[in-house]
Amino acid sequence: MSARKIIKDEVRATARLIRRIDDGDRTVFSELAELYSRAGKAYVIGFTGSPGVGKSTLVDCVVSRFRKDGRTVGVLAIDPTSPFTGGAILGDRVRMQRHFLDEGVFIRSLATRGAFGGLTRSTADAIIVLDAMGTDVIIVETVGVGQDEVDIVHNAHTTVLVTVPGMGDDIQAIKAGLMEIGDLFVVNKADRDAASKTVHDIQFMLLMSGERHDTSEWRPPVLETVAREEKGIDELYHAILDHRRFLLEKGQDRLKKLEENRVRKQLLDLLKEGLLEGALKKIGGMDGVGAMVEEIVARKKDPYRVSSDLIRRLLGGSPC
Repeated sequence: MSARKIIKDEVRATARLIRRIDDGDRTVFSELAELYSRAGKAYVIGFTGSPGVGKSTLVDCVVSRFRKDGRTVGVLAIDPTSPFTGGAILGDRVRMQRHFLDEGVFIRSLATRGAFGGLTRSTADAIIVLDAMGTDVIIVETVGVGQDEVDIVHNAHTTVLVTVPGMGDDIQAIKAGLMEIGDLFVVNKADRDAASKTVHDIQFMLLMSGERHDTSEWRPPVLETVAREEKGIDELYHAILDHRRFLLEKGQDRLKKLEENRVRKQLLDLLKEGLLEGALKKIGGMDGVGAMVEEIVARKKDPYRVSSDLIRRLLGGSPC
């Protein structure tokens, strides 16, 4: 029933389903399966970068710009997990307050729950829900974990990497992994000293690590913004649309390739989760893991044969 309500654009049903997804409730799979065929139309934009670069303020401005053009927007903001409640620390009511009463904007915070890479596993499922709801643009703001935050590339069509001047060694502030995933680079708080130096440093790094972009023919622009004053937002907005047009160019199938990568990652993640759950059931849950750990620590068994044996049992083969 909730899937039908979501298709009818009922916000409360959408919020409840995303909450269940965030809580790891696997009973949502039947509803997600029903929604899946209706998804695939929204454009997904990822904002990533280190903590303190102003991602939330920048996203807030970009949401306003899309709303100005009459597009509906969904925002999934990935936040650190609260040690007390297990939920997202910042919460969606703290973020982007001017959009809170806008019916054309849906904002939801998701907790990392120990996930690395800047996103939670539930992000992909939440994107499907908002997509099936009929949202035109979905913005995913990562938690801001630093140089390992590259998972966004598997979920977004356009990835915006945000940095600021004065983060110590500007060239080292953006690591090679992040350089590879950025489609647009934004130097926020560009009214600070050394903003132009940061721009030049990023341009130099793109030139030096341009293998990916040489093959795709896309040259990532480096933009300057002052989000709190809404400066540079139009330029960023049009750069996002330029990248979208680039992906949609006829005969190139770039968007299809991105979708194939996203689905491949999602399918493997689901397989890993299901296999792990099956393995734990097979050995009696975490108590069974504890018993195996004790035997391995005592050198009665080794982790290699134990894991191989369990995999064979799960796949229906003969244990070694």
